[in-house]
Amino acid sequence: MPDVYITRLSKYMPNAPVSNDEMEQILGMVDGKPSRAKHKILENNKIQTRYYALDRNGNSTHTNAQLAAHCIEGLLDEKIGKNDIEVLVCGCVAPDQLLPSQAAMVHGELGCPPIEVISVNSACASGFQAFKYAYLSVKAGESTKAVACGSEKVSGWLRAEKFDAEAENLKQLEADPIIAFEKDFLRWMISDGAGAALLQNEPNKEGLSLKVDWIEMKSFANELPACMYAGAVRSPDGSLTGWAEYPSEEWGKQSIFSFKQDTRLLGVKVVPIGSQYWKELVEKHNIDLNKLTWFLPHISSEFFREKIANEITRLGVPIAPEKWFTNLSSVGNIGSAAPYVMLEELFNNNKLKKGDTIVIMVPESARFTYIYAHLTVV
Repeated sequence: MPDVYITRLSKYMPNAPVSNDEMEQILGMVDGKPSRAKHKILENNKIQTRYYALDRNGNSTHTNAQLAAHCIEGLLDEKIGKNDIEVLVCGCVAPDQLLPSQAAMVHGELGCPPIEVISVNSACASGFQAFKYAYLSVKAGESTKAVACGSEKVSGWLRAEKFDAEAENLKQLEADPIIAFEKDFLRWMISDGAGAALLQNEPNKEGLSLKVDWIEMKSFANELPACMYAGAVRSPDGSLTGWAEYPSEEWGKQSIFSFKQDTRLLGVKVVPIGSQYWKELVEKHNIDLNKLTWFLPHISSEFFREKIANEITRLGVPIAPEKWFTNLSSVGNIGSAAPYVMLEELFNNNKLKKGDTIVIMVPESARFTYIYAHLTVV
């Protein structure tokens, strides 16, 4: 079976970066009042700027599919164009619609000839779940040029008017109309953007490529209830009731379609599970941690950096701090696009040399999936 190489990487970040002070100007204020939780959340996550596919008045400037298409176009030139793509695999948390699928919409935006398209819709893991399908397609010899993409346009879900019905309902109940922390939390975490990779069965003839040594993923949904969810209501026992089970008037009153996260479950479970899985993979693949050059963890908040470092050290599989690379503070949490955008920054900014090794870690807290990938610069 052929080896598989990442030969090109691109990113697409919409509009100008948005500072912490500008966020509520664009997203709006629920019930016209500043968020009580915003400052504390930003203090923990250390994000300084992020991107929204919205203008300064909160109006949409791009769809999710358009973000992905613009990003994929950044992979192409006169040597490899749209007509050369054989497989297109797209992952995202929040497609623009329930149907058609994200990959079909991106294919339509690109306007390339008929090709194989696959959509992966989960949370942060979806981008590299898409990557694995593209990798396996090339590995199996079914294609020679496959594109994998992760893209997010979540900002529209975070606009204040999406919570107005719930705030009004709380007022009628004579309660303080402050949306629950589990809903407010993610408003100050998430960014829009896209990242993409071209995978081929041979490396670049000029310049560097990234050989995909392995990619492994595992779901722990059998052990844990949902942690991050949307389009559902979570019961005290952890079970979810989907939006279709509720009358339409409740969709707004309970902000059912908002993104929500049980931060208590997140803090207790996500680090130990991923660290133990890392230990298993180090042993399985006989990784020499002293020779590892770069570690690219997709972390939603800098709050988790020290916790991850402490836990993998406790388990005997530490990674030295100088090997860690993230760009969370400048681009925000882009969900499925995050690993591509980290890798693109290293690849396209002359930070890599032949022989370097890279490990990518992608945790997904929706119901706890972990992905690790190992790459070698050739």
